Amino acid sequence: MATIVDEPNPLLQDFEFPPFDVVEDKHVRPGIRTLLKNLESDLEELERTVEPSWPKLVEPLEKITDQLTIVWSMINHLKAVKDSPELRAAIEEVQPEKVKFLLRLGQSKPIYDAFKAIQDSPQWSSLSDAQRRIVESQIKEAVLSGVALDDDKREQFNKIEQELERLSQKFEENVLDATKKFEKLITDKKDIEGLPATSLGLAAQTAASRGHADATAENGPWIITLDAPSFMSVMQHATNRGLREEIYRAYVTRASSGDLNNTAIIDEILKLRMEKAKLLNYNNYAEVSMATKMATVEKAEELLEKLRIASWDAAVQDMEDLKIFSKNQGAVEAHDLTHWDTSFWAERLRESKYDINEEELRPFFSLPMVMDSLFNLAKTLFGIDIEPADGLASIPWAVQLHTSTLIPRPSEKRGGAWMDEVVSRSRVLSRNGTAPRLPIAHMVCNQTPPVGDKPSLMTFREVETVFHEFGHALQHMLTMQDEGLVAGIRGIEWDAVELPSQFMENWCYHRETLLGIAKHYETGESLPEEVYLKLLAARTFRAGSLSLRQLRFASLDLELHTKYKPGASESIYDVDQRVSKKTQVIPPLPEDRFLCGFSHIFAGGYAAGYYSYKWAEVLSADAFSAFEDAGLDNGKAVQEIGHKFRETILALGGGKAPLEVFVEFRGREPSPEALLRHNGLLSATASA
Repeated sequence: MATIVDEPNPLLQDFEFPPFDVVEDKHVRPGIRTLLKNLESDLEELERTVEPSWPKLVEPLEKITDQLTIVWSMINHLKAVKDSPELRAAIEEVQPEKVKFLLRLGQSKPIYDAFKAIQDSPQWSSLSDAQRRIVESQIKEAVLSGVALDDDKREQFNKIEQELERLSQKFEENVLDATKKFEKLITDKKDIEGLPATSLGLAAQTAASRGHADATAENGPWIITLDAPSFMSVMQHATNRGLREEIYRAYVTRASSGDLNNTAIIDEILKLRMEKAKLLNYNNYAEVSMATKMATVEKAEELLEKLRIASWDAAVQDMEDLKIFSKNQGAVEAHDLTHWDTSFWAERLRESKYDINEEELRPFFSLPMVMDSLFNLAKTLFGIDIEPADGLASIPWAVQLHTSTLIPRPSEKRGGAWMDEVVSRSRVLSRNGTAPRLPIAHMVCNQTPPVGDKPSLMTFREVETVFHEFGHALQHMLTMQDEGLVAGIRGIEWDAVELPSQFMENWCYHRETLLGIAKHYETGESLPEEVYLKLLAARTFRAGSLSLRQLRFASLDLELHTKYKPGASESIYDVDQRVSKKTQVIPPLPEDRFLCGFSHIFAGGYAAGYYSYKWAEVLSADAFSAFEDAGLDNGKAVQEIGHKFRETILALGGGKAPLEVFVEFRGREPSPEALLRHNGLLSATASA
């Protein structure tokens, strides 16, 4: 009788690159459970043999954390880009077991004591910057993980952590499901007037995928969804004001009713975070969050207020401009412009002012051309060659590229764009015992899918997004840090990690770079010079309003994590209305439930950290101004500064405090001046 051999579980294989293509939901439960069991015995072994030395403490610890990080990232990546009920259920089931293990690891007294012993030992002074950073952050993280709590308090702490993990997951699923659930079927062409051809194509493609087999861009039917490309297109282009209002209201009330209502989940998350902070002897959760960041609560609030003052008058003027413009166009709503009118009229004003039509620009931004130009820029700035990952890189500083086909899967992929590590650089995890293991990153973006035989044609915003995510990938891949725990993006304070990504966006406005990208995909003609100049001028268009939008999110996040008391008379929505009075020219609708979809702070890592976007924008604008000061057209100077940027910001990883890294690159501490100048808001600060 033939014996049945169990097929090997791909999650448990020894691989250089994760075999994403063969991982299925059936592998998750057994794979994660076996992995955790193995790691549990590795951890017990480490605790038994631990000594306050690098080989007996840090190296085995890195091996444990690395394995879990890589495997968990694999299944999380699949959930983020190819969500299914089966995969979701499998992850949900093993997640508490993973959290339990991480708590056990974070609260390991023998490991904590060994790190403390290293810090107190004579060898402390001989450790490298990176090694000291590892020891200090491990001690801090252990304290924040509850290592120093009494048994009963630690038990309470662990319950809170498990529950927070579960609630965050549920929050994100509700947002995804509520987004997926909404669809607006349109059969009459006049109801969808104004929508550009690409959006009509997408709406017809969506309709076809949902049972309307004969749907065409020309004759419909069309389905509008709350996915970003569909939602944004309606807000900016639909002449049908009623449709704009309906879609807007649906969007800002996502996941706020019925069985997908996130309201109670938010309150519970905020309550548990406050309890956790109190257990750790902090006044509020924001202080816990800031304990591992560059900023403090006061410094973050101070920056937000400085930027708010600089943005307010400009935002009021933006609104005034829209009223005057829409009135001149004979719009009935001119005297009563509201939320579902601003994007539409802003887009019309932008077109008339700069004569730029986002849609007409798309043929100049085909994905292959954008990527080529991005790689050329990386070569110029950082001296690196980027080549397809067929053979091994023979040149130093080569970055190899695996590209996968772009498959649009709006209902299976979560919103947003991101970069994540696949594996990080590491001496300890060297595959051949001599050279460090090399880092691998992946980038996930939202492209408008190729329609018919056209390549993916991008909006300028999508181009900026690709440059942004590539900045993260560069910092991960160009690290020269061999200590795996602080290599690449690991160990970098959260509010500094957006520096390279936002820095790269600046190059989208650099003449030579942009004209190198923008070639018509059919004719090969370059973007006309006057269009480039208009794009440049349009960069500061409505800068005050856009700045205030981010400041609303950041201020609301801090307010909820410093002063809000769940169950008191003021609800989370009251807090939003109060914060918005200072940060929005038109206050939100009374029924606005935007918080129910605010995944960044309730399901992502941005709790009491949303200010980081602005904090890092200050750093990135100031870093870019080093190139401006030297002259962007001075090739030699640009290469020299690019090399310095690579050697500091990109190479040092989390091995050095970000402020020190910045000073090493820039020669001084950061200043918000460059950011305000780039946004055309500098004069406003002088008068405020």
